Amino acid sequence: MKNIILSLILAFAFIGCSSKSDEATQKAEPKLVVGKSLKGMTLKDQNEKNVTVPDDTKIIFFSFSKPTGHACNAFLESKPANYLAEHKAVYVADVSAAPGIIKSMFILPDLKKLKFPILLINDDTLSAEYSKGMNKESIIVVELDDMNIKAIKKAKDEKALEALLNK
Repeated sequence: MKNIILSLILAFAFIGCSSKSDEATQKAEPKLVVGKSLKGMTLKDQNEKNVTVPDDTKIIFFSFSKPTGHACNAFLESKPANYLAEHKAVYVADVSAAPGIIKSMFILPDLKKLKFPILLINDDTLSAEYSKGMNKESIIVVELDDMNIKAIKKAKDEKALEALLNK
């Protein structure tokens, strides 16, 4: 009986999240568009500090799903701690779809243990703005020139991400 009640509560929580997300997505103005500027882009990192993306950043890569997030984390864990800085790259993970209790009990504590910085999208509206028109099952790699988006590419896995970062 407890399991049934818990399942129903979780189901209603996810149903509520998806309808809010759908509404936010429909109204969202996409931020990842070739030619747009990301100057002044500020998000919280995994330690809950506001971080503004440096103006000399050349690449920002985004994970919008759990599998792409795991691929990005595995890739960066295999690299030195300063890999992102050396490549003038920033990693952004969208954790907005996860229920709040899951984020606070599991996701954020795990992310705080990582040796590399991760900027987090933790809001449905912001998530919709960054993900609108993007394939959420791919790692989205945004190439910048003076913080203006010059190209948007997709990486299907760690190997493809490395090829895009090391070109």
